[in-house]
Parts: sequence; structure tokens; C-alpha cells
Amino acid sequence: MPSETPPVPLEQYSNPPSFSASVDGLDLWVYPRGGERLEALLALVDGAKHSLKLCFYIYAKDDAGRRLREALTQAAERGVRVTLIVDGFGAEADAAFFPDFIAAGGDFRTFSSRKTMRYLVRNHQKIALADDQRAIVGGFNIADDYFAPPRENGWSDLAVWLEGRAIVPLVDWYDNLLEWTDADGVEWRHVRHAVRDWDTGAGAVRWLMGGPTRHLSSWARSIGRDLENGRRLDLMMAYFSPPKRLLRKIGAIANRGEARLVMAGKSDNNATIGASRSLYDYLLGESAQVYEFDACKMHTKLLVLDDVVYLGSANFDMRSLYINLEIMLRVEDAAFADRMREFIAGHLPASLNVTPQLHKARNTLWNRVRWNVSWFLVAVMDYTVSRRLNLGL
Repeated sequence: MPSETPPVPLEQYSNPPSFSASVDGLDLWVYPRGGERLEALLALVDGAKHSLKLCFYIYAKDDAGRRLREALTQAAERGVRVTLIVDGFGAEADAAFFPDFIAAGGDFRTFSSRKTMRYLVRNHQKIALADDQRAIVGGFNIADDYFAPPRENGWSDLAVWLEGRAIVPLVDWYDNLLEWTDADGVEWRHVRHAVRDWDTGAGAVRWLMGGPTRHLSSWARSIGRDLENGRRLDLMMAYFSPPKRLLRKIGAIANRGEARLVMAGKSDNNATIGASRSLYDYLLGESAQVYEFDACKMHTKLLVLDDVVYLGSANFDMRSLYINLEIMLRVEDAAFADRMREFIAGHLPASLNVTPQLHKARNTLWNRVRWNVSWFLVAVMDYTVSRRLNLGL
């Protein structure tokens, strides 16, 4: 088991290599390494023959942003129908960054105008679809940090390339998303109803959507139901600040089976770390195993619950569960679950084991104040506010 001092120094750590799996007619390639993620994304774009449909929360005006822009422009020039949606709040790049792309016939769209009530909702999804047959989804955005290695301050993250019949629902979802980002806007109730009424389908592979709705989204409903009866939970989550009802379900799993939680020890938003630490007292009291990944910044969103794997764009916090538009892939397959559980376990040598003794030493009055304020900033307000007020964490 990891000691209180991570045995793997940063200069010796590297993200795990890519690997593949096949589940219920769906072929998957998992990319934990940033450089491989970027090359896979560019290969998807370069290989498109008819259509490309992309959606990202953050799109930066840096080298990665320029490389993807060039690839999209070349695709449009060779006759591929290319649509790119970015979030109006999260993305630095705007239409002015894509003049050649737009001149070549590319369709650039912005979700969530700051002048409407959609200001409260972020399109946090990350989707790339080629020819309605191949897709890449995950937690990564378009910025250099998401493709850089750990020694260059890169993010630990995931992307998944998928091929197979399970792509069809994703195409339908993207078409819905496109309607919500037209120039004239759309009535907000259509978004809420689409999230609420999304059909997850049947079988081992299902797409789950999160977003603002009066009832639980398919993502929030599914994870709540699976946690209710789970006996083994392995979680690797960048932002962890769930509501009490889900936190108690995790505590119940730890009591009747095993719960191993790997949180971020480094981030660009240290308030999210404080928010997670505010929950350690309860988790450790319920016999959960808690770790903080310290080798580099962590942006991974991954849950393995018995024989079910959840991965995609959603953090395990209030905003991703109930407010932001999110996309998660639910895969029910024992072999794939075992492989992803091994993947999480591979990060433990570079993680700090937060024992009850270590947490007690950290748990000073001043830290408790900062952690609880962080939870409020992250869970109730907004990531942008919390990023500016890191409270010395």
C-alpha cells in the first residue's frame, strides 16, 4: 500500500499506455497519455470522409488549438461537412480564431450566450464524431495542458475512441445539441425536456446525459441507482463534492464491501481539492480508502462500480450531476471493469494514502474553515469563482 510519501517522483512518473477492449459489439481504445490523445483526435479528423461533428468546453488559442484548427480547415477544404461547437463561457477561441475554417465552409457555433439564462449552464461535453461511425469522448479539452506529459505540467486524463453500433445514439444527441446552438437560440424548456426524456437504450453500453431538468437526468439517475446496491467502488475523480445522499451511498458501499477513492492532489483549481477534503472525515469514518494523486494535475472522470464502468465528461460534484450538460458512457462488462480497476490501481504508487492519522493531523480548525468554504464555492457557486479564490490551498 502507498505510504504517506508518494514513492514515485514526478520526473519518474509517466501516464499508462493506451489499451483496447471490445464490449457488446463496441470496440474501444482508451488513451491515458496526452500525446496519444491528441494524435488520435487528429487521426479521427484526418480520416473523416463525409462529416465531422465536434463539441468542446474549453478551446484555447495555443498550439493544440491551432493544430486542431488546421486539421478541421483541411477537412472542410476537401469537402467534409465540419461542425464545431464550443462553450461560450469556457472557450477562449471564438469565430475570429477560425477565419480560414469558416471560409472553407466550416460551421462554427457557440453554446450558451452570456446574455441569456443559459449563462448558468455550461456545455461541459467533449465529443468528436467522424462520419457518424467513429467517436472520441472523454474528459479532455483542447488546450496544451491536456496533451502534455506530467513533467510538463500536463493533465492526467482519459479519452476513449469508439466504433460500433452504439455510436448511433451519440449522433442523435449531437443533432439535438446543434439545435440548441443555432443563431436564434432555442426555448430553454426544450433542453430540459431532452435531458429528462433521454432514452438510455438497452444492453451493456449506454449513453447517459446530464443537464438541468426538474427531474434527475439519466446520468444522475443511473449512478444513484447503481450506488444503491454496489459492493465494490473504485473511483478516480478530478472534482469530488457530491450531495449528501450520494455520499452516504458511497459510505454504505465501504461498510458492506470496499470503496477506494483516488482524488486530485494537484489541480489548477485548488478549491476543488479543499471541497473534497471537507468530506474525508465522513469517508474515512465509514472505512473508505482515500488517496490523493500527486504526480501531476488530475482531470480524470472514472468510476468502476462492481461490473459497471462510467467514463466521460462529468465530475462527481453538484454542477456535473445537476447543472452542466454532460455526457457519460456506461459500460457493463466484468472484464472491462476489471481492466479499468487495474488502471486506477496503477496510479496508487504515485498517490498519497490519506490515512485517518494523516487526515487528523491536517484537520485543523483553519483548514476545516477553508475546506468548507471551498465546498460552498465549488458545489453552490461556480468553478470560475472558486478558481480565483483558492484560499491558500
